[in-house]
Amino acid sequence: MTHWSTRSLARAAQPRGIAPAISHSEVALILRQADLQPHRSRYWKTPTPDDTFRHKAASILWCYERARSLAERGEVVLCLDEKPNIQVLERRCFTRPMRPGLIEKREFEYIRHGTVNFLVKLEVHTGQMRGWCLEHNDAACLRAVLPELLGEYRQLRRIHLIWDNGSSHIAQETRAFLRHNYPCVRVLFTPAHASWLNQAELLLRAFAARYLHRGD
Repeated sequence: MTHWSTRSLARAAQPRGIAPAISHSEVALILRQADLQPHRSRYWKTPTPDDTFRHKAASILWCYERARSLAERGEVVLCLDEKPNIQVLERRCFTRPMRPGLIEKREFEYIRHGTVNFLVKLEVHTGQMRGWCLEHNDAACLRAVLPELLGEYRQLRRIHLIWDNGSSHIAQETRAFLRHNYPCVRVLFTPAHASWLNQAELLLRAFAARYLHRGD
């Protein structure tokens, strides 16, 4: 199957006699209202709704539904997720905000300050978020912050910990660390292709859209 862009469609229009000359921006304007838009595509995943999927999803949704009542009896529902390799960019000049009659102006060139692996914790019943920057997105760096992350909940009866099947989460060292140091932790893994059941992932998406979209 051919994957078209507005530029390749514009280049193909002239030899086919569709238009004597047309720019890719004109093609984009024309296709904006078209029923078929060959220049656009979107990824999607299909979870398999088998018994395993239903059991894992139901366990997580049960925690969300009862997060407040669980907190009242000394249990907490936590969601964890990482956003790895965020590029830390700085524009060479400050962005000039929009003014009446003038659009926002951003400096084209930027300075690279490396990358950041950002870990977030969401406490479901309060909605409070906290973040950590990890040197590496691996099990060793995750275990290094778990005492600080879980320390304030040590006196609780149960910690319901929701995260996806990332390699640092399913590592034997991580599992052993939790069993030995935090026996009150109940780990719930999201089903395959359903990490969006983790509210921390949705929080990270919103964070990226709000603060990182313009790459500064």
